[in-house]
Amino acid sequence: ERERERERERERERRSDDNWGETTTAVTGTSELSVSQEEVVGLGKGIQDRTQGFRRYLPLAVGSCVGLLVLATPLVFLLLPAVMWPDRLQACGAACEGLFLSISFKLLILLVAIWALFLRPGRASLPRVCVYRAFLTTLTLLLTMSYWLFYGVRILDAQDEDYHGIVQFAVSLVDSQLFVHYLAVVLLELRQLQPCYSVCVIRSTDGETRHYNIGQLSIQRAALSILEYYYRDFPLHNPALLSASKHRAAKHLAGLKVYNVDGAQPGNGNQSRAMVTAAAKRKDSAHNELYYEEADYERRVRKRRARLVVAVEEAFTHVRRMKKEDERAAPSDIMDVREAALAIFPSMARALQKYLRTTRRQHCHSMESIQKHLAFCLVNNMSPKAFLEAYLAPGPTLQYGPERWMADQWTLVSEASVTNGVKEGSEFLLRCLDFSLAVTVKSIPYIRLTEEYIDPKSHKFILLLQSETSV
Repeated sequence: ERERERERERERERRSDDNWGETTTAVTGTSELSVSQEEVVGLGKGIQDRTQGFRRYLPLAVGSCVGLLVLATPLVFLLLPAVMWPDRLQACGAACEGLFLSISFKLLILLVAIWALFLRPGRASLPRVCVYRAFLTTLTLLLTMSYWLFYGVRILDAQDEDYHGIVQFAVSLVDSQLFVHYLAVVLLELRQLQPCYSVCVIRSTDGETRHYNIGQLSIQRAALSILEYYYRDFPLHNPALLSASKHRAAKHLAGLKVYNVDGAQPGNGNQSRAMVTAAAKRKDSAHNELYYEEADYERRVRKRRARLVVAVEEAFTHVRRMKKEDERAAPSDIMDVREAALAIFPSMARALQKYLRTTRRQHCHSMESIQKHLAFCLVNNMSPKAFLEAYLAPGPTLQYGPERWMADQWTLVSEASVTNGVKEGSEFLLRCLDFSLAVTVKSIPYIRLTEEYIDPKSHKFILLLQSETSV
């Protein structure tokens, strides 16, 4: 019976059509009053789209305004006395002119530093405001307003005539702003570089696990770093493999039959006990079925892979032969790389399609992406193995199209406030539509390293030579 069932599965696979990714079917049982998951997600999508751009560019706008205020304030301090009471100002000597040169270069350095640290495009939209950024913005505003208050009371009201002192006052403001920027570099960039915690990231559906070291970060910043690691290191999430295991479990349960021996209507409890009893009797044969099924699957994968490797090698050999012929042909007869890729693709398309279907990754690669990758390999004179590496093993998420990134569908679930720093035993969840990432935090232990001195004289020895020996 097992062999007949395998033959029927192979026959269904042979009769399947040749369209890429069009044979995947999702069967759901819903009532007339039910609402699908896509409809639930789409309820607030309109409002989210309207507020997404505002939340993305609001920090950049605030940072630009604060930066302009910081850069314009010293220049205004220098220009106001020259505009309001120029007749009573004292002459600016060589020392004062040197301060002009100093403040010019300091403002230029501060402009480049602000651009490098604060005016970068945002990588993500966090649920809460970054505490350190808010603190630095508040500190900058307080510093600027304090200088403005002192300038208004002691210089503008009194109309101070010492222009050299006014220039020194502006220079001191620029120096203070440079120190604030240094504090920003320490808090935002340097503090998190030293690893302090080890996080374990587990994907809920297939149990894929990775471990990373992070520094002193808040929960939301740690979640952002983990998602960046996820797109780089985790293989692409493939729901087709999960549905295959569920189909095998459902098929196993469907083979259990419950008989009513006495002719009475059994209750749910009796039926459950009968199913458990039948499952216990079939326990010894269940692992054999799983073993043969996995062995047959591995055999079919190896067979499809061997056919694919041979087809690709033959296609690349044909391309090399055509390239040698093109060297002797006229320039008008030389084939373009895109045309060459389109010409040799049909010879390997069927083998590649069958392999992707067998490994259940046909939805990850479109025909256009495969042809584009083939043209890229031909342009750079790559080997057939380099072309096949993208299809023989699942790659990280970023290697596929943006429609599979789910970059705007993550939700951070945490009992503690997301602005708190991570600590020993912290746990939080990163959830999207199809799966979630469970994160646990452990502290890196304190390492005590001691030294043991070895006397160099202890390694010396004496070799006695004797005439009787061969030494």
